[in-house]
Amino acid sequence: MTDPSGRLVSAAEPIVLSWSGGKDSALALARLLDDPRVEVVGLLTTVTAGYDRVSIHGVRRALLHAQADSIGVPVHEVTLQPESSNEAYDAALANALDRLRERHPEVRRLAFGDIFLEDVRQYREQRIATSGYGAFFPLWGEATDVLAREVISRGIEARLVCVDTDALPAAFAGRRYEESLLADLPDGTDPCGENGEFHTFVSAGPGFREPIPYEVGEVVMRGERFAFCDLVPAGAALAG
Repeated sequence: MTDPSGRLVSAAEPIVLSWSGGKDSALALARLLDDPRVEVVGLLTTVTAGYDRVSIHGVRRALLHAQADSIGVPVHEVTLQPESSNEAYDAALANALDRLRERHPEVRRLAFGDIFLEDVRQYREQRIATSGYGAFFPLWGEATDVLAREVISRGIEARLVCVDTDALPAAFAGRRYEESLLADLPDGTDPCGENGEFHTFVSAGPGFREPIPYEVGEVVMRGERFAFCDLVPAGAALAG
């Protein structure tokens, strides 16, 4: 397909993927890459100012940008202050989506890796609708035990970076996401961590041109509940 000037133009729908940097985002990316009807043209990630890390996951921003570089698409940041209110989040998201439209005026929908939390889905749909965007959920409604094994079978290399110790022992922080980890999860734990039991960082998988090199740092407790495993870009100092 060509435009009036004769240049080749993709017939696929351009989509921006909401990107936490974890395995569900990576599996959603893999599904989108499999779909000839869509083309991923960017990532959208929430980061916390001051900490210079991905919100909730606690992953260093440098690793987020290493992921985007490996995937070969730009990352657009929703910047929050620490302990932001819902109103502050909504304002930051609206601002980020305004900037996204300037960069990608052709984009009409955002994709998300959510699986079954209906309230989260509705919240996302409502928030982005105010900025004129629709939503797409490529993993929605699928069995999480099947999705967990698809993550592994597709070669998505993930590591647990945040563990809710109300659901899992802190010792799970820092473990690789693999069959042995799934076998060790306590009864009642969602194998994808969809209820917030854990969050992950992905260093390789479909769409990554090369793996993200990193070193495993220390595990620290935050708020007497969440265990965070610090991942450090390879060659960087184990500090900060």
